[in-house]
Amino acid sequence: MYPFMTLDDGTEIVHSETLSDGRVRVYMEKPDEKDGFHHATCYLPGYQWEDIDGLSEEELHRCQEVIESTAHLILRFAADGGFENASNF
Repeated sequence: MYPFMTLDDGTEIVHSETLSDGRVRVYMEKPDEKDGFHHATCYLPGYQWEDIDGLSEEELHRCQEVIESTAHLILRFAADGGFENASNF
């Protein structure tokens, strides 16, 4: 999994490399004082959500908006081995 972004509420977003079926797994994890972590998985390019645990509808909607607005980058970075490889760092 490659690091991608940290939101202002502490939600971490990471993604896989391009999978054999052409999809990319995007995983979100948000720390929670009571439960430890809340999380969800989204598969691009179809925006298929699964394994949602502890995130509210509002939080999930925000994650959806972020992923939709950056999906082109995530897909590119996944094909190129993450941000560091894609940006030549």
